[in-house]
Amino acid sequence: MFYLDYKDRPQEQYFYIIKQKIAKMTNYNFAGIYLRAALGVGYIWLVADRLGLLGAYGLPHVSWGDWEHFMILSRDTMSFLPPALVTPLAVIASVGEGVFGILLLLGLFTRLAAYGSGLLTLAFAVSMTISRGIDSPISYSVFTVSAASFLLACVPVYKWSIDALISKKRLS
Repeated sequence: MFYLDYKDRPQEQYFYIIKQKIAKMTNYNFAGIYLRAALGVGYIWLVADRLGLLGAYGLPHVSWGDWEHFMILSRDTMSFLPPALVTPLAVIASVGEGVFGILLLLGLFTRLAAYGSGLLTLAFAVSMTISRGIDSPISYSVFTVSAASFLLACVPVYKWSIDALISKKRLS
């Protein structure tokens, strides 16, 4: 059991202290850092691949190698949508993945990035299910990534993050 000194502290500081105590008692620290790193690196890797930064199409560990090969998959995945929407949605998804990846790695706006990541990957999973069947998003663990993102959004505090630094600075 823990006790808080309630004198001369604003209410926001109480919530921060309680969150810190809960995090220490339940050991969310490792899981939160691991989820942030795994999701963030995964997103950055995917964006780098479709921009050709990992090498040309056909090389080992390269899925697309360039935007054109990525768009082939995007057209297939979004085949149920009007063709005019496919390219804008692929761009929006790529920008979202890049932004979420960077935010998660830095630990900046982590909760918002985690919710965005969960929604984005849930949209991918639904699109893949509609166009290719349920085995596709299950085989690529897209539902798992979505669930992991939503789980990360539930972590009470984000250790080793810019969010934690901002919270400490704001409270001091």
